[in-house]
Amino acid sequence: MTPSGEFVQGPGIGIIGCADIAVRRALPAIRESAFHLVAVASRSLEKAERVAAGYGCKAIGGYDRLLEMSDIDAVYIPLPNGEHAGWARRALSAGKHVLIEKPAVVDQESARALVALAEERGLLVMENFAFLRHPQRDQARSLVDGGAIGELRAYDGAFGIPPTDPSGIKYRADLSGGALWEVGCYPVRAAQEYLAAPLEVLGASLRFDPDLGVDVSGTALLRDGDGVTANCSFGLSHSYRSTYSLWGSEGRLVLEWAFTPSREARPVLRLQQKDRETRIVASASDQFVGVFTAFHEAIGDPAARLGHHGELVRQAELMARIRSHALG
Repeated sequence: MTPSGEFVQGPGIGIIGCADIAVRRALPAIRESAFHLVAVASRSLEKAERVAAGYGCKAIGGYDRLLEMSDIDAVYIPLPNGEHAGWARRALSAGKHVLIEKPAVVDQESARALVALAEERGLLVMENFAFLRHPQRDQARSLVDGGAIGELRAYDGAFGIPPTDPSGIKYRADLSGGALWEVGCYPVRAAQEYLAAPLEVLGASLRFDPDLGVDVSGTALLRDGDGVTANCSFGLSHSYRSTYSLWGSEGRLVLEWAFTPSREARPVLRLQQKDRETRIVASASDQFVGVFTAFHEAIGDPAARLGHHGELVRQAELMARIRSHALG
């Protein structure tokens, strides 16, 4: 409400694609954000109508039609990885701010081009790593910055999930599927929260499934200019694991459920110092609400926009170097 009592509606947002992550996590989070959900689009109007019916918004058949809508200020893109760059470019060209599901792009040239276009038009393009918006990340950062583990010596991160339907987009090489893009990006992105840029790729390996034609597991070893190392392991054929640890000169901090905690979960951080361990229980939080809050705030803050742009390019460049090193 304004001082005069007039209702002010938040910026309009639309969703390009009705992917599972959009339906399960993004749409409920948007309801709790400062955005006004205007429409969801699908290549199939019937599918868009089914999703929109539960959220009281418009259903649009075709992504281009959604981008033509004047009451949409921003879009969220949860499409297959290989389609992110093209639709983000169209959205920015249509004057919309853009939030792209991770990985935002799968090559560094696209990352630089999208950022250049966004900055030319005074817009925001942001990559969605939701785990960065959970309270446990802030707690971990505060403990490390406060000297709880002394000087950081090494980072170790792992994200693996069990195999799913082999016909799914995770396993489609033509859509940029595979373990590195789908899950490897998480421990790599988390490592950049603690190591100093730029990071050197000391080694990388990918294991390919010859029938699927994509990588199903891998590892990357990174190092920063201070000699701090990061070991990142990932896979699509593993028991579920979502963790990272920070090993310092005086202790070790472990996040047991680092990347995809549920809305109701209270993840545990384990701080190990000498002969004692302190268990720190984080608050339950919907990290997707945190994402849309950060996205909304950055739209109105040019300095924050530049920060997100730099992070998007830095991640794309590092991921490209990891893949190049692994492929030899």
